[in-house]
Amino acid sequence: MKTYLFLLLLVLFTGYSAFSQNLFSITGIVRDQKETLPGAGIYLSGYKVSTVADAEGKFKINNLKPGNYDVLVQMVGYLPYSKNVIISDQSVQVELLLKESTTVLNEVVIRADPNRPKYIKQFKEFFIGTSPNAAQCKILNPQVLNIDYDITKSLLTITTTEFLIVENKALGYRLKYMLDNFEYNSRTRIIYFSGHPFFEELKASSAKQKKYIDKRESAYYGSSQHFFRSLYAGNTTEQGFIINKMIKIPNPYRYPDSIINKNLIWLKTPDKSTVISKATMPKDNVRIAFWEKQLEMPKYIDHLDRKEISPASLLSVYNHNLKSLNYNGALAISYSRERESLVYSKTGFWVFRPLEIPDYQISIANLTENGVHFYENGGVNNSRAMLFEGFWAYEKVADMVPMDYIPQIKNK
Repeated sequence: MKTYLFLLLLVLFTGYSAFSQNLFSITGIVRDQKETLPGAGIYLSGYKVSTVADAEGKFKINNLKPGNYDVLVQMVGYLPYSKNVIISDQSVQVELLLKESTTVLNEVVIRADPNRPKYIKQFKEFFIGTSPNAAQCKILNPQVLNIDYDITKSLLTITTTEFLIVENKALGYRLKYMLDNFEYNSRTRIIYFSGHPFFEELKASSAKQKKYIDKRESAYYGSSQHFFRSLYAGNTTEQGFIINKMIKIPNPYRYPDSIINKNLIWLKTPDKSTVISKATMPKDNVRIAFWEKQLEMPKYIDHLDRKEISPASLLSVYNHNLKSLNYNGALAISYSRERESLVYSKTGFWVFRPLEIPDYQISIANLTENGVHFYENGGVNNSRAMLFEGFWAYEKVADMVPMDYIPQIKNK
């Protein structure tokens, strides 16, 4: 079974803090090099908050808590724009300078690429996901995707200069997604994408709205957003999370490199004193294949430490808006209130665990830096510091809820 790794840059979510009850605003003006731009759409990444620039290109977003925000701008004829804004103890004023889009429709030359459908399919699988909710998601404008495949690096790269529009009929959202980058390395099987989503509610009847609520609750509970919120609040155990260490141990099924290389050299070096016959070649090929397979096997495998970790032992206060998860290595995070589905167990994201361990949803957070900073609402500040495996790598855009999402059903 293939194993996929997923870098937590699928969303550059931002966050807020409860350190202060004061509310602030972001005000500003939208313009290009020549003039102000009335009518520009202004959005907060990861939220459902938006406004429109007035006749003078000015805008204002109120009722914001201290935190780190990404302001997105959309305007016909201009490239999508984002600006990071940090609110500490006062309101912030910004100038948003847009660049004209150089794309002229009647000058576009479309070159047929026989592999484009294949790459679009891969993008949907690794961006939208393959969960049950993903089956009800659709990219409305796939034509804006620019595709590049580097065969020497086995690297698929996808970019766009427009907002990607994703309709999620499972959770009842329409996303405008500013895709910064998407990469899939088929050699390492590492998936990486980053961007800024804006959420809009789909119109729905009361009956359909109830279905949306139920599915949103299910998507939220057990997610990385839920985990970091509860970690900030100090109630991960009460919320159903179990934290263990994942320790790397030498692979007992793999020979040392010295033995592998010695056998490969011996088998591949012709013996001048021996006449090579067709009868001996298959045997040698089998032995060569065995040692080459040994060379491909991982030198280390993950071992689950059964002793639970106290969340308090991993935490420190980074500043009045942020807390820090301090650990160097891999953490296994289980959500004991939901079981892994049969569909998930057949994917390349499934994580092996000992047979006596319950089939709780389990995710592996590989911490590449000693210190992951996160906000009260579950937003991670330095998201490059984590690489996900397991359930959190499996659930992607199709299972996202806004950062200001508040569950309506109590977690049992």
